[in-house]
Amino acid sequence: MHRQQNPDQIRVAARTDRGRVRASNQDAVISASPLFGVADGMGGHLGGEVASSSCRDGIIELLSGRDPEKETMIQAVKIVNRRLFIRSQEDENLRGMGTTLTLLWAGEDRMHLAHVGDSRCYLLRDGELSQVSEDHSMVMEMVRAGILGRDEVRNHPMRNIITRAVGTEVLVDVDYLERERREGDRWLICSDGLHGLVSEDDLKRMMQETDLDQAADHLMQAAMQAGGTDNISLVLLSDREAVQ
Repeated sequence: MHRQQNPDQIRVAARTDRGRVRASNQDAVISASPLFGVADGMGGHLGGEVASSSCRDGIIELLSGRDPEKETMIQAVKIVNRRLFIRSQEDENLRGMGTTLTLLWAGEDRMHLAHVGDSRCYLLRDGELSQVSEDHSMVMEMVRAGILGRDEVRNHPMRNIITRAVGTEVLVDVDYLERERREGDRWLICSDGLHGLVSEDDLKRMMQETDLDQAADHLMQAAMQAGGTDNISLVLLSDREAVQ
């Protein structure tokens, strides 16, 4: 459990759990204000844990104390990617490891997002929930091509195949975007262990709960009750709200 208030009036509640099925937790949560994110590792028990935790540690090392800016953020992800790729080539036990990364960097007036993979970032603003990140996954490529309907994604046999990851190749393409920070915004960054099991209607309902810690707990409980078939990680942010 983690909760804090930073000078920019962002409250955060972060949770991670191995779920009900997996033997270990290969997710890593970033909650080092003003950096917030989720990395979902892959590549077997050892490789997945190494990839996600090394990604988390590298991002914090490279960006802490710096001013949020597009090229700085993208370059940090690319440096971490190269480090992971080289490590996987040098250690056969880590061959093929990689991780998703969905990262928010809070600036004074804007949120900066860097994204690779199928973890997600949602924004709840003025009662409307929107998915800010775009999944880099086989099924979403099929949706974008008009081959598959969105309602078919959750149960599709290829739903866990991602088309982009940090550490699997020497170069990585990083999605980047910015959003204005507004009072009352709620942000959710989560692995597919949450968004793959819980509907967006339920995500929205729980994100609207007044108490941030209770909201985070209820999100975790919902994923567990839906089967907890994967590791579950989430970072829930409340922007510019006074602490009750």
